[in-house]
Amino acid sequence: MISFLISALKIICLLGFLILIHEAGHLLVAKLCKVKVNEFAIGFGPTIFQKQGKETKYAIRLVPLGGFCSMEGEEQRSETKGSFSEASIPKRLAIVVAGATVNILFGLIVYFTLMAFTGNYITNVVDSTIEGYVAQEIELQRGDKLVEIEGHKIKNQYDLKTFLNKSEGRQIHLKIDRQGEVKEYTIQPTEVQNKYTGMYLDETCKIVTVEKESPAEKQGVKANDTLLEINHEAIEGNLEKAIQKIQQKGQGTILLTVARGNQKVDIELTPSYVSSYYLGVTLQPAEETFINHIQYATMETKTFALSIMDNLKQLFTGKVGVDQMMGPVGISEVVAKTDGFQEFIYMLALISLSLGVTNLLPIPALDGGKVLILLIEAIRRKPLKQETEINIQLLGFSILIALSIYITYHDILRIF
Repeated sequence: MISFLISALKIICLLGFLILIHEAGHLLVAKLCKVKVNEFAIGFGPTIFQKQGKETKYAIRLVPLGGFCSMEGEEQRSETKGSFSEASIPKRLAIVVAGATVNILFGLIVYFTLMAFTGNYITNVVDSTIEGYVAQEIELQRGDKLVEIEGHKIKNQYDLKTFLNKSEGRQIHLKIDRQGEVKEYTIQPTEVQNKYTGMYLDETCKIVTVEKESPAEKQGVKANDTLLEINHEAIEGNLEKAIQKIQQKGQGTILLTVARGNQKVDIELTPSYVSSYYLGVTLQPAEETFINHIQYATMETKTFALSIMDNLKQLFTGKVGVDQMMGPVGISEVVAKTDGFQEFIYMLALISLSLGVTNLLPIPALDGGKVLILLIEAIRRKPLKQETEINIQLLGFSILIALSIYITYHDILRIF
């Protein structure tokens, strides 16, 4: 019971706080733009607390998953002084994007702070080389600083990995700094092949997602299956053991035994191979200085933001299916499972940034959809007919409701 209450409290605090700052962004910018706000509420359903300000009613409602900032002339156009519909387009744009902007900035600031205090910073300086890799062939030495690959600056391990994999095994130009002397090499990165299945397991060996067009999907593996055996050997919920068995050399087809509902299902899975490319070096950790903390936290935050954008890109290009998205139920489960303050703060940053970016998508009923309508109005130099705008918003809202139900259904399947 105590565990349930703690989990519920974590979910309410995290989601409630992120919704609060989102709606507070709208409220603050609306006030700055002299637009009248009728009600500012956190939550939905019956009101459990309210206070009437000079102009705005502030309320807390029973269901803590949501909120709104209701402005005069927002839903129905009004000619009243101080109404949203009478404000200039730049002011309305500023009000609409304010919520998402607050979420994005908050997520980045929290992640930066987390990395500045807890990050493990790896430099671009060679600590050692690995036998059998190209680094030993060209006799890289401890203390060599990796400067550039194909003209791209190398600042950390992430840069090195990114630009090596972009080479796709082709010869590349490497520049290093050895005690102030610049040396240049033309190298071919060392190729390492790993088995690719397209299925992703959680720590209990439950299959969380299956990529579209992957070997796993084509050969019958489904999300929410639980991996029991590989080649008749019990996995016993050991994720590390499962990965080792899948990646084991010398075997092509793998026999998986999965639990699917109340049944055991055998699946013959033939993984494909993906290549990764390596220089074959381990890199030195950075010194514990204030400047290094700031520098590396900045780089980690940039990588964090780009990863969110990349995930969004994969969704729109079809590499990730809608069924792999998470709604409030899925997010709540992940938040409930956070272990310790650091992991909770990481999830706070991740969800805040994701919420902000998603809200700016040009989908009617989201803030991004409202931005799109305002931009159309700016181009046309006159607003859309109110009936047309309402119909667009209703259509968008209907799509979002249907999408939410679909995502929630898959969230529940993943849990149970």
